[in-house]
Amino acid sequence: MKGKIIYPGKVKGKAIVSPEPIGFYGGVDVQTGEIIESGHPLEGRSIKGKILVFPHGKGSTVGSYIIYGLKKLGNAPLAIVTKNIDTVTAVGVIISEIPCIDRVDIKKIRDGDIIEVDAEKGEVIL
Repeated sequence: MKGKIIYPGKVKGKAIVSPEPIGFYGGVDVQTGEIIESGHPLEGRSIKGKILVFPHGKGSTVGSYIIYGLKKLGNAPLAIVTKNIDTVTAVGVIISEIPCIDRVDIKKIRDGDIIEVDAEKGEVIL
């Protein structure tokens, strides 16, 4: 699947897929990488070392720094794939140097799929 490159890089890993937006500030524990937003479909699951797939982010601009903190603490996702990236997530992946591709039909990716993100070419390979 083709998409728009937000930050380059190439990784392969297990997808963790959310049908709902993610608010990094207050929704993700920077110390563990666990989704802590009450009632979120991924509540209690960790994004650490996985390819995070979700429609877009939500919430405070502090979310960019949460993504950066996740990276600095070793709790960040390997890559991020979105349907319609928001500014907070875009800034977060850029300052954290996390490969990211936007404008992807995320409905084709299932939770647990092993996927390759080639953000050098703007491709997600199932």
